[in-house]
Amino acid sequence: MSEHLDGSGTDADASGTEADASGNDADTSGNDADASGNPADAGHDGGSDQPLELREATYSFGRLTAVAETSLAFEPGTITAVVGPNGSGKTTLLELLAGLRAPDTGTVSQPKRAARSAAYLPQTPRFRSGFTARATISFYADLVEDDVDPTEPLSAVGLESAADRRVEALSGGMTRLLGLAQALVGDPPAVLLDEPTSGLDPDVADHIFETVERIASDDRTVVITTHDLAVMESLADRVLVIVDGAVVLDGTPAALLEETDTSTLRAAFSTAVREAGRSAVEIEGDATGGERQ
Repeated sequence: MSEHLDGSGTDADASGTEADASGNDADTSGNDADASGNPADAGHDGGSDQPLELREATYSFGRLTAVAETSLAFEPGTITAVVGPNGSGKTTLLELLAGLRAPDTGTVSQPKRAARSAAYLPQTPRFRSGFTARATISFYADLVEDDVDPTEPLSAVGLESAADRRVEALSGGMTRLLGLAQALVGDPPAVLLDEPTSGLDPDVADHIFETVERIASDDRTVVITTHDLAVMESLADRVLVIVDGAVVLDGTPAALLEETDTSTLRAAFSTAVREAGRSAVEIEGDATGGERQ
């Protein structure tokens, strides 16, 4: 892993709170809904053989619908790319799947064959300073009562050589990789990644995508939001195109190219967005300033 990247580490928490690797003031709301692997209660269920699934799920921010009556099921061992314009509901969809938000209507089901049912990595993972990468992983392992050697998840993402480096000294790419390592603690059957390569240089982005491919090969369900459409043509097993909270295309990359009569996923994306009546730049919000995520 290249050492020249800029970036600082803080803790994976979508709400902006930090987790303390010493075990104090722990807040894991940004990693998954519950460090024990239990999602938010309302609108969620699951079982050992239950796939990751949405059934007629909706979610709104005030009068703005972020996810519109959506039904989706995700298979183990596959990578599903969720793509769409900014503000189309991609992050909200992941947060519903992770159990960070309960749907207004409908249900979300998660597999429960491990200590954690689903792990969520936000776009900008943050970890509390003063602790090493090894200590950080140990902290999360203790939360889910996983006796894993911290070196194992670090090695799985290529960070074993930085195990004893303090998180504030990690580059931006390394911080994302630490987030991926944390996501593997507790052996969750589903891993949800929100733009894990955003703002990274191409070599580090390639390394992260290679890591994501290995994660899925361990029979995990991987759902990833991304704007790296060229990579998704070869990496993703399935692509969902979301516009204004609704899934407008769903299929393999090859099927989407055929359906839109295009030669690249980038062109298919533009065609789908245009046919849905969405402009290239569009900002929507309710009276209180809420905006689709």
